[in-house]
Amino acid sequence: MQTKTDHLALVAKKTGLRISKEKTKVMRANSKQREMIKLKDMELEDVHSFTYLGSIVTSDGGADEDVKSRIGKARQAFITLRPVWTSTSISVKTKLRIFTTNVKFFYTVPRPRE
Repeated sequence: MQTKTDHLALVAKKTGLRISKEKTKVMRANSKQREMIKLKDMELEDVHSFTYLGSIVTSDGGADEDVKSRIGKARQAFITLRPVWTSTSISVKTKLRIFTTNVKFFYTVPRPRE
């Protein structure tokens, strides 16, 4: 892995790109190797999980943390919209449209179209 990291840094430098040592982290999946990975003599931090495009990725490949996070976000959306749900001046049809566009759209995993 160290060789690949060194090669990536070399190619990036040739193309005018710079890899941020502070932002770059290492996550190992199915690897017994524990040797620290370095980027220009600076050890990169090992992490157990990270967020990628809104989803939590963990080294064990499980989805528990991601599911908990999504449930929390949906709960917060419902709490924020409580005045809408309890309002008697807003129709059920409008409430369903708000639910579909704000809760289901933003806090669900995109599914492929059939």
